[in-house]
Amino acid sequence: MIDAFENYLRLEKKYSPHTVTAYLTDVEEFAAFLKEEDPTVELSKVNYPLIRSWIIHLVESKITNRSINRKIASLKAYYAFLVRSLAIKSTPFLQHIPLKTQKKLSIPFSEKEIEDVLSIPTEEDSYTSLRNRMIIELFYATGIRRSELIELKINDIDLSQKTIKVLGKRNKERIIPLIHTVVESLEKYLLIRKDVETSEEFLFLTNNGKKMYPKLVYNIINSYFSSVTTKQKKSPHVLRHSFATHLLDNGADLNAVKELLGHAGLAATQVYTHSSIAELKNQYKNAHPRETNKEY
Repeated sequence: MIDAFENYLRLEKKYSPHTVTAYLTDVEEFAAFLKEEDPTVELSKVNYPLIRSWIIHLVESKITNRSINRKIASLKAYYAFLVRSLAIKSTPFLQHIPLKTQKKLSIPFSEKEIEDVLSIPTEEDSYTSLRNRMIIELFYATGIRRSELIELKINDIDLSQKTIKVLGKRNKERIIPLIHTVVESLEKYLLIRKDVETSEEFLFLTNNGKKMYPKLVYNIINSYFSSVTTKQKKSPHVLRHSFATHLLDNGADLNAVKELLGHAGLAATQVYTHSSIAELKNQYKNAHPRETNKEY
């Protein structure tokens, strides 16, 4: 049934290849544990005590609660699929309670840190230099995900309408407007992009004319921001977080930010509001005439 589960995730749920691989890896990891724990029990006939034994095994292996919950979520999805397929009558997870985790909030880059990075001189005749700068600009101007940036193609850019077309999670398409400065940068980038020897249609390429890959995009962001900030996390996701936070700080509507980010619901967008709330508190305490304690 694992092959059928894979097809379900890929074709019906339309999950990304990375997500499908993660789900299957977790299920196969549990299957391997089960084979050692009790070889007589089939994967489809597992009871909750066996699942609890796996959780204990994972805890003893020093795996974080967050990672354990992710693995369990994959397993829950598998057994929910078996119920849906009528392979079993009920899921063994009816009594399961997720492990407690501490919420980790990414600290966004400040507006000054963004400006400092964008002020780093660019070699105008260097494809690599212009590409790296364009990647940073596009991340901050649109809030797209790293996977979405990698998949962007030249024909997804509409300079006349000042928009980009992005294919997000579950193949959901959205149109994102571009600010004038980014349009100008894209025009300049596309000119030098024409000189790259390649048959690829992707907007961003490696120095060898191949499709970009996640680690390279991460390294670019990490390298540039390491020169302007001491923040521990310097990743494409932090840039996405900064995009959302700065929009909210400057009065953008939460629903509008949700649409720009490609979130299915507001709950996913609200995690970006903590910095905005902190800024709101700061403005409130400094502006209210009856506020005498200026430090919280």
